Amino acid sequence: MKYDFLIVGAGLYGAVCAYELTKKGYSCLVIDKRNHIAGNVYTYEKDGINVHKYGAHIFHTSDKEIWDYVNQFAEFNNYINSPVARYNDELYNLPFNMNTFTKLWREVFTPRDAMKKIEEERKKFKVENPQNLEEQAINLVGKTIFDKLVKEYTEKQWGKSCKELPAFIIKRLPVRFTFDNNYFFDRYQGIPIGGYTQIVEKMLKGSEVRLNCDYFDNKQLANLAEKTIYTGPIDQYFDYCYGALEYRSVRFETEELDCENFQGNAVVNYTSHEVPYTRIIEHKHFEFGNQPKTIISKEYSSKWQPGDEPYYPVNDEKNNQLYQKYLMLTSKCLNVKFGGRLGNYKYYDMHNVIKEAKSFTDSIKPKK
Repeated sequence: MKYDFLIVGAGLYGAVCAYELTKKGYSCLVIDKRNHIAGNVYTYEKDGINVHKYGAHIFHTSDKEIWDYVNQFAEFNNYINSPVARYNDELYNLPFNMNTFTKLWREVFTPRDAMKKIEEERKKFKVENPQNLEEQAINLVGKTIFDKLVKEYTEKQWGKSCKELPAFIIKRLPVRFTFDNNYFFDRYQGIPIGGYTQIVEKMLKGSEVRLNCDYFDNKQLANLAEKTIYTGPIDQYFDYCYGALEYRSVRFETEELDCENFQGNAVVNYTSHEVPYTRIIEHKHFEFGNQPKTIISKEYSSKWQPGDEPYYPVNDEKNNQLYQKYLMLTSKCLNVKFGGRLGNYKYYDMHNVIKEAKSFTDSIKPKK
């Protein structure tokens, strides 16, 4: 055996594993089908602006150990995620907070006013035992917020009417009765100055990396290693023997504009069907850029088809049951570790990915 570990996927999970295992004396071969490292957190520089190629990635955590861990690879700025929602010609702050409520309703001035208004709407439209997402969401926040800021945005994301989506998708909606536009509650948050790719580069420094290398075209590489860490789609690993798991995919239209400031915020969600994309990202605002030009990306949610990039697992009851069948098969793969968003068919924030990878590598003793 030439390597101790074959790591399939040079994203965050695979990179953390490679970094920790090489520190323990293990040799790692890391492969990725893309022509770059860093997976979906990949950023590249253009005209002084760090572009998030696969959509906005904002690091946030309340775990100081994870925050200190990631800060050893890059310096983070103090970016606070404060998205804006645009409904037709109206602009609202997110998450739902007093700034949102006072603009939605003229008679709302205090938290007590807002609570009263939302409760009135909830009672007026309440449905016992909600059977779909629309009924569940209205039960939580009332009809005005649902109609303007939830309904059409959600339908664009999922490609289905809210009446066709199961109620359990929305267990709660964040409602804050303060004038606070900070999207996350986490103690630590920010963007690495200079982008995310540098972090993964440092993590992979002690490993051999091969790009443009699809595992399914090069399965013989597994014969070169004692063990495999696989971060690709779990159903593909087993040749879709039970059928394909569902995902939502995203298509990006990125363009450079000859203006200094296009929308005044890093993230603007478009919540009506009048606009086909779900949001526009203006990349320079993640790092407080003052370049003379700007770069924006429009995001279009789409149904996933084989060959598309899978982004968001559709964790409904049907797909979760299908995943459990694939999970049973992994018990027979004694030398393969399935990890990450695709390997575990689960949406992960970046701090969760790092924590999962660290937990796995912490269980492995140093090489003798």
